[in-house]
Amino acid sequence: MTSRRPAGPTTYSARSPFRAAEVVPDEVFEVGDRVTHDRFGLGRVIVLEPAAVLVDFGAQRARVTSPYTRLTKL
Repeated sequence: MTSRRPAGPTTYSARSPFRAAEVVPDEVFEVGDRVTHDRFGLGRVIVLEPAAVLVDFGAQRARVTSPYTRLTKL
Protein backbone atom coordinates (compact mmCIF):
# COMPACT_ATOMS: atom_id res chain seq x y z
CA MET A 1 0.00 0.00 0.00
CA THR A 2 1.17 3.48 -0.74
CA SER A 3 0.12 6.51 1.22
CA ARG A 4 -1.34 9.43 -0.63
CA ARG A 5 -1.03 13.06 0.25
CA PRO A 6 -4.03 15.29 -0.15
CA ALA A 7 -3.96 17.62 -3.14
CA GLY A 8 -3.23 21.28 -2.49
CA PRO A 9 -0.78 23.22 -0.37
CA THR A 10 0.34 21.91 2.99
CA THR A 11 -0.70 24.00 5.97
CA TYR A 12 1.25 24.20 9.21
CA SER A 13 0.34 25.54 12.62
CA ALA A 14 1.55 29.02 13.62
CA ARG A 15 4.25 27.56 15.89
CA SER A 16 5.52 24.93 13.46
CA PRO A 17 9.23 25.12 12.56
CA PHE A 18 8.22 24.13 9.02
CA ARG A 19 6.10 27.20 8.51
CA ALA A 20 7.60 29.52 5.90
CA ALA A 21 9.24 32.58 7.38
CA GLU A 22 7.98 35.96 6.25
CA VAL A 23 10.12 37.32 3.46
CA VAL A 24 11.38 40.78 4.28
CA PRO A 25 12.59 42.61 1.19
CA ASP A 26 16.18 43.82 1.30
CA GLU A 27 16.71 47.54 1.41
CA VAL A 28 17.69 48.92 -1.99
CA PHE A 29 20.87 50.99 -2.03
CA GLU A 30 22.31 53.27 -4.71
CA VAL A 31 25.85 54.54 -5.16
CA GLY A 32 26.22 57.69 -3.07
CA ASP A 33 23.60 56.78 -0.46
CA ARG A 34 24.45 57.83 3.10
CA VAL A 35 24.15 54.87 5.46
CA THR A 36 24.78 53.93 9.06
CA HIS A 37 26.11 50.60 10.30
CA ASP A 38 25.76 49.23 13.84
CA ARG A 39 29.51 48.56 14.09
CA PHE A 40 31.23 50.94 11.62
CA GLY A 41 29.06 54.06 12.00
CA LEU A 42 28.29 56.56 9.23
CA GLY A 43 29.35 55.89 5.66
CA ARG A 44 28.60 56.26 1.97
CA VAL A 45 27.88 53.48 -0.55
CA ILE A 46 30.62 53.42 -3.20
CA VAL A 47 30.13 50.09 -5.05
CA LEU A 48 27.05 47.94 -5.68
CA GLU A 49 27.32 44.16 -6.14
CA PRO A 50 24.49 41.65 -6.66
CA ALA A 51 24.51 40.49 -3.00
CA ALA A 52 26.67 43.09 -1.26
CA VAL A 53 27.60 46.76 -1.08
CA LEU A 54 30.99 48.35 -0.48
CA VAL A 55 30.75 51.23 1.96
CA ASP A 56 33.35 53.91 2.71
CA PHE A 57 33.26 54.67 6.44
CA GLY A 58 36.05 57.25 6.30
CA ALA A 59 38.79 55.39 8.20
CA GLN A 60 38.02 52.10 6.44
CA ARG A 61 35.98 50.46 3.72
CA ALA A 62 33.75 47.48 4.42
CA ARG A 63 31.89 45.04 2.20
CA VAL A 64 28.43 44.45 3.72
CA THR A 65 26.57 41.40 2.44
CA SER A 66 22.86 40.82 2.10
CA PRO A 67 20.68 40.65 4.17
CA TYR A 68 21.53 44.14 5.36
CA THR A 69 20.37 43.72 8.95
CA ARG A 70 23.01 46.06 10.40
CA LEU A 71 22.98 48.63 7.58
CA THR A 72 20.36 51.37 7.37
CA LYS A 73 19.86 54.02 4.70
CA LEU A 74 19.67 57.59 6.01
